[in-house]
Amino acid sequence: MNTMKKIGILAKRGVPGTANVIKNLLLLLEEAGFKVFVESEIASLLKIKGYQRKRLPSLVDMMIVLGGDGTLLNAAGLIGDRGIPILGVNLGGLGFITEISIDEIRSSIDKIASKHYDLEERIMLSAEVYHQRRKVFTASALNDAVINKSALARMIEFDFSINKRYVTTLRADGLIVSTPTGSTAHSLSAGGPILYPTLESFVITPICPHTLTNRPIVLPDRFILDITIKIGDDVYLTLDGQVGFSLKVRDIIRVKKAGYKTRFIRFHKRDYFQILKTKLGWGER
Repeated sequence: MNTMKKIGILAKRGVPGTANVIKNLLLLLEEAGFKVFVESEIASLLKIKGYQRKRLPSLVDMMIVLGGDGTLLNAAGLIGDRGIPILGVNLGGLGFITEISIDEIRSSIDKIASKHYDLEERIMLSAEVYHQRRKVFTASALNDAVINKSALARMIEFDFSINKRYVTTLRADGLIVSTPTGSTAHSLSAGGPILYPTLESFVITPICPHTLTNRPIVLPDRFILDITIKIGDDVYLTLDGQVGFSLKVRDIIRVKKAGYKTRFIRFHKRDYFQILKTKLGWGER
């Protein structure tokens, strides 16, 4: 396992007390011999040198991300194909992907310094938009790619193809293509299944389909999905709730597995089913 000596720190903005947590974190990291790079906004509060968010992945071997799952999703998008491991520290809320709590920071740094950790890889999606056969947008997602309409727009109709073979035409309020990581997010709310997070597959979940026979389906991640907008105005593609793109009729959205994965630092065998029980009340009677 490679030695990680340069650590970047990203944090959710506007959370009370975050600056104090990071101040203590910096002391622990420096005592352990790490070189630390802090994002500009937090650094300015601490009156230390800071670095632009988008530059951090090019400077470090590892990223510590403080916040919730949304902050982690943002970090995964920043890191992209660099393969930099992420340690998520939960500052409150549901925190499905985050690994540790604030109280566990000290022991976690000791484990990183002594290389007592594992790396868990999660697949990512790549989404491309083609307008008149020309690629006009591309982005990646750790959770999901969502096609939906604005509040007052009419129902969307789209053709759906898998590996360039036409499958069906759907009428719905939208469509979610989710990774296993994202199966407990928007897709679950729309009636999709829970996928074990390290599976190499994704789930397609219609949002309020016009026909009740259009049910979610789980597919191997080697498949390539093409979704063509036939009818619909005010339609948007959103990646991880972070990046959006306005779609037009006859646009083609191609979704496939990205050529790289997000890597998370794990310190122990996580009991995923216990997480489901704790976070979602799964299996309770």
